[in-house]
Amino acid sequence: MTRAAATRPAAVDSAAGWLNAYLKRSELPLHSLAFLLPAMVLFEIGTSLRPSDPIAFRMLELFFHQFGAPGRFIPFFFVTGILLVWHMVRKDPWKVHIETLWGMLFESCMLAIPLLALGTAVARWNIRVPLFANASPWLDNTVLSLGAGIYEEFVFRLVLMTLISLVLADLLIVHKSLSNLLMVLSSAVLFSLYHYLGAETFQLRSFTFRTIAGIYFAGLFLTRGFGVTAGCHIVYDITIVTLQAFAPH
Repeated sequence: MTRAAATRPAAVDSAAGWLNAYLKRSELPLHSLAFLLPAMVLFEIGTSLRPSDPIAFRMLELFFHQFGAPGRFIPFFFVTGILLVWHMVRKDPWKVHIETLWGMLFESCMLAIPLLALGTAVARWNIRVPLFANASPWLDNTVLSLGAGIYEEFVFRLVLMTLISLVLADLLIVHKSLSNLLMVLSSAVLFSLYHYLGAETFQLRSFTFRTIAGIYFAGLFLTRGFGVTAGCHIVYDITIVTLQAFAPH
């Protein structure tokens, strides 16, 4: 043992050990599922009472419909199944740490702050700063935020970035650093463009903001995993729609 280690307070070692354990656990698929499951259930309940699905959710529904598997809850079970299969392939222990879930919630809130600051800055140009465009009441938009955060991150980060990485790094043998850069940029651009599949008109300013947001989420996904990234997305959207709904005009 080094002299520095011998004189270091035990509380510092304990805190460092907890932080390292938290960082590892919070990236695990089982903790991502446990963390996001309440939001997924609330989204299903909310949209069953007042239908309003994010485009990414409808994309998954349409995808499964092409293979003869129609059903309102197919995307829910698909995301759940993917995370469970991923968990089993990794052979991780079947144990969820409650303190890790609380830590993921806190981290999601903190990581949403830089994006909220950017959204507040661009709002002066009358850009719609939610990552979706919808003029529905606050409650509907809050429910929509739950689904958008989960299913958009699932489609554009967990699925799309994984596929791009397989093509670039494994098939085309692109250098890892270049592969990661292209993966982040391409997923961010596609994430931004997909928002115009609905009724919203393309605007360069909103496209640029969403591309920056896509880059931010892609960076979070690579460094902090799926659960925290989706949580950050949810916190951002809910905060923005709440501010827009209740801020004085």
